[in-house]
Amino acid sequence: MYQPIPPRPPQETMPTMYDLPSELVGESGLPDEFHCIQADLLSETCQPPNYSSEEILVASDLNLYYDPRHSLWYKRPDWYLVLGVPNTGQQLDLRLSYVVWQEGVDPFLIVELLSPGTEQDDLGQRLREVNQPPTKWEVYEGILRVPYYVVYDRYENNLRAFRLTGTSYEAISLTENRFWLDKLELGLGLWQGTYQQITGLWLRWYNTAGWVPTLAERAQQERQRAEQERQRADRLAEYLRSQGIDPNNLPE
Repeated sequence: MYQPIPPRPPQETMPTMYDLPSELVGESGLPDEFHCIQADLLSETCQPPNYSSEEILVASDLNLYYDPRHSLWYKRPDWYLVLGVPNTGQQLDLRLSYVVWQEGVDPFLIVELLSPGTEQDDLGQRLREVNQPPTKWEVYEGILRVPYYVVYDRYENNLRAFRLTGTSYEAISLTENRFWLDKLELGLGLWQGTYQQITGLWLRWYNTAGWVPTLAERAQQERQRAEQERQRADRLAEYLRSQGIDPNNLPE
C-alpha cells in the first residue's frame, strides 16, 4: 500500500538565520550615536525580576524576519524584547538575525526611536505600496501581534505607547511619561540624567523601588556600600580603643 510522505516541519525546510542576510550594504535607517546609546540603556536596565537573563532576548537593530511566505522580508526594530527564548552564553551562538518561524516566539515589546524620515512608517501613517512589504505598524500590529509597541521622539521629547487590544493598537494613557507592564513587573518611562557621559532625556526601565540602576550605577553603589562598611569598622575600632581594647587582639 502506498504510504504518503508527511510534509517536513517549517523548522527543517524554511531558511534559517544562516541563510538570510543580516544586513544590506547601503541600507537606510542604520543607527546613529543616539540610537546606540539609548539601546544600551534599555538593555542594561531591562531586568524583570520574574525572568532570568537566560530566558529573555533583548536586541537592537537585529533583523527581524516575520513572514515565512516572504522569507526575505524583515524589519529592523531599534530595540525589542522577546520572552521565553533561550539566550546564549557563547559568542559563536549569538544570533545573526531573529527568525520568528525558527524561534517560534514573537517579540513581546518593540521600541522605535523616531527619526524625521521614519515617522510615517513607525506610526502607521504611511500607506503600504503595491507589491512592497508592509509597514512596521502593519507588521507589529497585524502580523506579529506584538503586545506592546513604544515610539519615542527625542526631538519633541514625546513618548507614545500602544497596547494590542483585540486586533488593533490602542494608545496607553501615560502618567508622568511612564507606564507599567504587569507581566514584566517593570515600567518604562522618560528619565532625565546622564548616561555614558551624555546628558538628556532617556527612555529607561524602572521597578517598584525606582529606576533600575545601570552597570556603572551598580558599581558606584557597591563602592559606596564598601566605604560605609569601612567607616563603620573604623568607628568601632576607635570606640574599642577608647575603652582600652586593642581591636587587633580581639578573640576569634
